[in-house]
Amino acid sequence: MHIEITGARENNLKDVSLRIPKHAITVFTGVSGSGKSSLVFDTIAAEAQRQLGETFSTFIRNLLPGYGQPDVDAIENISAAIVIDQKPLRGSARSTVGTATEIYSLLRLLFSRAGKPFVGYSNAFSFNDPAGMCPECDGLGEAVRLDLDKFLDRSKSLNGGALLHPNFAVGGWYWKTYAASGLFDLDKPLADYSEQEWQVLLHGADAKVALAWQGGEINSAYEGLVEKFTRLYIKKDAGEMSERNRAVFHRFVTTATCPECEGGRLARAALECEFNGYTIVQLSAMEATELAAVIEDFHEDSVAPVLDSLRDRVRRLIGIGLGYLSLDRPTGTLSGGEAQRVKMVRHLNSSLTDMIYILDEPSVGLHPRDVRQLNDLLFQLRDKGNTVLVVEHDPDVIAVADHVVDMGPHAGTRGGTVVFEGSVTGLRESGTLTGNHMRQHLPLKENVRKPAGRIAITDFSSHNVTNLSVDVPTGVLTVVTGVAGSGKSTLINEGFRAACPDAVTIDQTAVATSIRSTPATYTGMMDEIRKLFARANKVSASLFSFNSAGACETCQGLGVVYTDLAFLEGLKSVCEQCQGRRFTPEVLAKTLRGASIADVLGMSVAKASEFFTEDKLVPVLRALADVGLDYLTLGQPLSTLSGGECQRIKLATQLHRSGATYVLDEPTTGLHMSDVAHLLGVLERLVDKGGTVVVIEHNLDVIRNADWVIDLGPEAGAHGGRVVFEGTPAELLSASTHTAEALRG
Repeated sequence: MHIEITGARENNLKDVSLRIPKHAITVFTGVSGSGKSSLVFDTIAAEAQRQLGETFSTFIRNLLPGYGQPDVDAIENISAAIVIDQKPLRGSARSTVGTATEIYSLLRLLFSRAGKPFVGYSNAFSFNDPAGMCPECDGLGEAVRLDLDKFLDRSKSLNGGALLHPNFAVGGWYWKTYAASGLFDLDKPLADYSEQEWQVLLHGADAKVALAWQGGEINSAYEGLVEKFTRLYIKKDAGEMSERNRAVFHRFVTTATCPECEGGRLARAALECEFNGYTIVQLSAMEATELAAVIEDFHEDSVAPVLDSLRDRVRRLIGIGLGYLSLDRPTGTLSGGEAQRVKMVRHLNSSLTDMIYILDEPSVGLHPRDVRQLNDLLFQLRDKGNTVLVVEHDPDVIAVADHVVDMGPHAGTRGGTVVFEGSVTGLRESGTLTGNHMRQHLPLKENVRKPAGRIAITDFSSHNVTNLSVDVPTGVLTVVTGVAGSGKSTLINEGFRAACPDAVTIDQTAVATSIRSTPATYTGMMDEIRKLFARANKVSASLFSFNSAGACETCQGLGVVYTDLAFLEGLKSVCEQCQGRRFTPEVLAKTLRGASIADVLGMSVAKASEFFTEDKLVPVLRALADVGLDYLTLGQPLSTLSGGECQRIKLATQLHRSGATYVLDEPTTGLHMSDVAHLLGVLERLVDKGGTVVVIEHNLDVIRNADWVIDLGPEAGAHGGRVVFEGTPAELLSASTHTAEALRG
């Protein structure tokens, strides 16, 4: 049986029709922007989730996320879909690897049934439940306190601005609480306050304060600074604060390990309960590999099923390449690849069959050694009777596919078609970009550069890196590699950046992806383009902003109109007033060299490079072309770009800095094999212009083309954090590390 798709036209797809075998692993390949995600996520996954949502009542559908109907004629034989993507795991500071994988739930059950002394039911071991959380830190493990040295200027009086927080500024509502209380000399410096005055200012008094309110007067209870700040900010959920308020909040507080629970998050009774000589906090703090060894020796007939499930889940966490993680690791600190693999652990324990599992580049962040473990997990999902769809660039993952769909032939408007369907063997002989690169890899660099100097990292310690000293050469391309969890990111993002604070960092954090953000606005070109139109037409530049005066009033400059259809998915349609051109007729009538502002925003980078000759625009357009984004239009919403495209647009904005030091964190993420050579060309030019480039990477072609390699390991977590090799790629071939083995293979 097959999933049959007829006439898919989502984004750049061009009436794609194909048959995907069920109960098999199908890998979707193709250059970044070729339409893989449009087909798999925006068409197949969206339709599966939409149809599942329609089986619920209207009331339930109002509570669920909405999925629009994709632009496709028909999809037949589709099952319920589970999307395992790279989006960060949602959750607050309370979310950990243990809670996300539900391994911690099993530990809670174990201790509630067999722990001594008996404490209570499993919620007594939950730091998210009032029955179990530490009363001092509310289960966070950290105590947040008002930092009085940052909050107060003791040399000043209340009238002179002694309260430094902007919301307590002189004349403000909170300031009036103290000024109108009659308890203080408002012109007396805080440094001259008596002990009693300090206590009253900081911790309050039994008093009422008369405050003017809407032409009248209200009596407000007097509250000390510490109590007021704690109530207003510390006790408030950070999610309820605006980004600005959060930034201000962090300026005036200090965070330290909670003295009551010593970071354990739990109430005293739960902290003292033991099973086989271990507390639940001690087990949660162990790396998964250590935890697995410890619980193998646990034997208790009354909780045998719990122990079996616990062992199984911890083994799966290790098997997916995350054995270096501890259960108490906050999920907010995980990379996109780690988050995706944590999600996979949960689904591998499911007994559901005939599901569609959709994975987005699951090899991201994995060393070649660990890709074999990933492939085993894909086999497990398939062999349970499921259909597995994988968007992937890694040739080692493509190689295990039962079926391959290659999208292309190129990206953007030049992509969106199926250029090959069939077996991996057939792909290799197909003549497509993917097929050609499956049969070859870039050669080993022989003529490596000599370093211009060294940047020393001395006695650096953080996480699993302890007292490490290493020199990073300047004026060359250095690749830092090693298995996932070996300490690469810790060493470079913390140690190297501390030693070289001026380094330009291009990491995996997302670019601005609002529906109004475009390549033109993100790179800063839009400001110059607006000025050119303004000068040519002798009008204000604001007219040529789709966020300002010249925007179409009907769609507010979006080019599309969103219609709310209550419990049905909202409808997006092209604006009838401006026909998707975003601006008013008056603005569209004004031109620059015969082109309207809408015409310019509709130009590809390649076409815009021919249209613009201005000094401020040419280098930016050239940089976008250099990173392989010449097919993007200047007005394309960044929210429609793939992950690889987003990272390259960030790189393009930094290419103008000659002689700079660059740090890149896995820049091949989302890149097709054919694009890796292009990326390497860009990095080589940065070095040729006098720059220093340091790359954290697993990609073997990037490692082969380094001038210098720093390999960390030998394993992950506590068994990593050491430099196991330094030298050229040719010298690495004869080393005895996991990276060397992969390179020889």
